[in-house]
Amino acid sequence: MYQLVEQHPDFIIINKSAGVHFHSQDGKAGVVAQVEADLGIKLYAVHRLDTPTSGLLILAKSSAAAAIFTEMFSAHKIQKYYLAIAKGKPKKKQGWVIGDMAKSRRSMYKLLRSTDNPAITQFFSHSIAAGTRLYLLKPLSGKTHQLRVALASLAVPILGDSLYGGEASDRCYLHAMALQFEYKATQYQFIQWPHLGEQFKLAAVTQQLANEWQSPNDLPWPAPVK
Repeated sequence: MYQLVEQHPDFIIINKSAGVHFHSQDGKAGVVAQVEADLGIKLYAVHRLDTPTSGLLILAKSSAAAAIFTEMFSAHKIQKYYLAIAKGKPKKKQGWVIGDMAKSRRSMYKLLRSTDNPAITQFFSHSIAAGTRLYLLKPLSGKTHQLRVALASLAVPILGDSLYGGEASDRCYLHAMALQFEYKATQYQFIQWPHLGEQFKLAAVTQQLANEWQSPNDLPWPAPVK
């Protein structure tokens, strides 16, 4: 269900597995409730991951710490980086996706042409096989389904993301790989490569992560148009 990555006096970092609910439902404990039970402490969620998405999550140990992290997220002081795999030819291979988002049908969201309160995503991509690309995504906002909608808008829905038209696979290939932030005058960086999913295990993926995308924060990210 999860791996414990870091235990700080004020917060913990976990690596959530794909397919695990964030909140408890249908009589089954969600990942937050399970971590609380395992550690015997009360935890406070400060952001979330969709059920099909794996990767890094911050959970605060107190309401005071939660308030600090909530303010940091609101001020865009926490950098998040995601990996995704998709089949097909994208409308562009790197750059940004920007637009307002609105609810659509079947619990889906859609990207709009307007930019009143836009979702903004920067990204790079790299070919890992014929007709298949690896994407490194940096969301500059925190909208529901933002990255799933962003790639679908580029005509390359995430592999395994059936809701947005992705090709069937052994998992949804979206993983929250890295977090970087400053907390109480100390810099923190956490990076966890995905460990489940046959496509994530391809040599072309591990080579790209080890060589070009080893430190996402240091990359020359394409700037979104203002």
